[in-house]
Amino acid sequence: MADSSVEIIEGCRLPVLRKNQENEDEWPLAEILSVKDIPGRKLYYVHYIDFNKRLDEWVTPDRLDMKKLQFPKKEAKTPTKNGLPGSRPSSPERDVRKSLDLNIQSASAPSRGKTLPTPKRKAESVSLATQVTAATPVPSLPSSAEASQASVYPAMRDPSFSIKSREEHEQLTSLTTNGTTRRLIPSQPGRKRKNCGGTDEMVKVFQNNNPRCSTVFLPPGEMVKVFQNNNPRCSTVFLPPGEDSQDSSDGIPSAPRMTGSLVSDRSHDDIVTRMKNIDCIELGRHRLKPWYFSPYPQELTTLPILYLCEFCLKYRKSLKCLQRHLTKCNLRHPPGNEIYRKGTISFFEIDGRKNKTYSQNLCLLAKCFLDHKTLYYDTDPFLFYVMTEYDSKGFHIVGYFSKEKESTEDYNVACILTLPPYQRRGYGKLLIEFSYELSKVEGKTGTPEKPLSDLGLLSYRSYWSQTILEILMNLKSENGERPQITINEISEITSVKKEDVISTLQYLNLINYYKGQYILNLSEDIVEGHERAMQKRHLRIDPKCLHFTPKDWSKRGKW
Repeated sequence: MADSSVEIIEGCRLPVLRKNQENEDEWPLAEILSVKDIPGRKLYYVHYIDFNKRLDEWVTPDRLDMKKLQFPKKEAKTPTKNGLPGSRPSSPERDVRKSLDLNIQSASAPSRGKTLPTPKRKAESVSLATQVTAATPVPSLPSSAEASQASVYPAMRDPSFSIKSREEHEQLTSLTTNGTTRRLIPSQPGRKRKNCGGTDEMVKVFQNNNPRCSTVFLPPGEMVKVFQNNNPRCSTVFLPPGEDSQDSSDGIPSAPRMTGSLVSDRSHDDIVTRMKNIDCIELGRHRLKPWYFSPYPQELTTLPILYLCEFCLKYRKSLKCLQRHLTKCNLRHPPGNEIYRKGTISFFEIDGRKNKTYSQNLCLLAKCFLDHKTLYYDTDPFLFYVMTEYDSKGFHIVGYFSKEKESTEDYNVACILTLPPYQRRGYGKLLIEFSYELSKVEGKTGTPEKPLSDLGLLSYRSYWSQTILEILMNLKSENGERPQITINEISEITSVKKEDVISTLQYLNLINYYKGQYILNLSEDIVEGHERAMQKRHLRIDPKCLHFTPKDWSKRGKW
């Protein structure tokens, strides 16, 4: 469909033919990132708008729909608004935020003509983009499409939701441009805000009831009862997520993280880093197709295949060079200490300072499959935990995760990756479970760096859901009373951070209000779906096989 009379340049947008998951033709809108000439024809590197970058590819002219070609718009040197030079262009999010700030100021202003300065909002904890490989979600849970929508409030709403309660809800919330809900607490002069519940208040577990739920506001540690094996009428539950929760985004961009291995500020991106530069990687008996850009040496990017030693991860430009390297490489497992072994699965702990070359090579390989990763060379502040599978030839890398030696935000995972040949086989959840087992030994609660990627959120929510449901279903009543448990107790048992526990309960839509108390309702669908998912989960971490002694990294001498 390409018209040779029209020249396609970088920045143009037009529909491009591709196959979807059902192997059907579709024409999504795509942006031209690069054009290259090869003998006899041109090739175009396209990024499909609203699709993940891993789907970017080189296409031929016959796959382009020239009838709907859009040329790039020239941006004005000085953005204008309402024709006034020097004014910032408007955006829906900025307009909403500005109007909200004006309303709050006008309500609290002492007199006309005087406006109090808007207090600066305290920057939220650092915003990061953790990449995690896909894992099979719990069958009974909402689909992955719903996962992105389950942000601050559950999706189900009770038809009996009254007009009055809806008006009160609208006074407390405002929608932002990214579809999440922002909670506003209107100022009430003369009244002090009451602290929302203690963290040790009980979560009561009830079974075999059928309550009618009303609209409630749930403090993080409020008393909650749990109902099991029934299907009550559910309604909106207002759950304040924690500061670290993935679901706590209120539309206001947080400050980019200055430490760690990931970054949320993508302003440094250019055309070079947006394009895949490695065509194929041979790692042991597998050939991998990279998803993203990785800063391997420039002279290696023109090779059809990049060869890696699967034990030390050094890169070579040809098979002959790799074979010569293997005659000299004595490694048959990752360097570092083996801290876990059960069956054929082993975990090795690698210090980024002591084994710098291996850590750097691991980061270069991981960057091929992690879009937001920025750590390549400064590996000193990190520990790497590499999962391997053993056979007669040695320990073959399956995946890994990294963590900071010292994390002020209680992060127990920085980057986490299962290599594509081993995905969808339960290794992703095994890596996540191992990271929490380390946190249990350290006596801490942990959480992955936020915000999670789409696949990362799916994998962690699946793990959190299965772990929490497993605890709730195993609770036993005492003295004929309903079983009780607190949010803090769930967090201590699992080492999952309290904010993640709350967001998971909210995502599963378990929290309701009944007879003046908060309850958790485990319906038959949730229970049956959880049991089916646990039957498929064969790979589990055995704490008895873990030989790990945590170090106090605050003492710099141990670095």
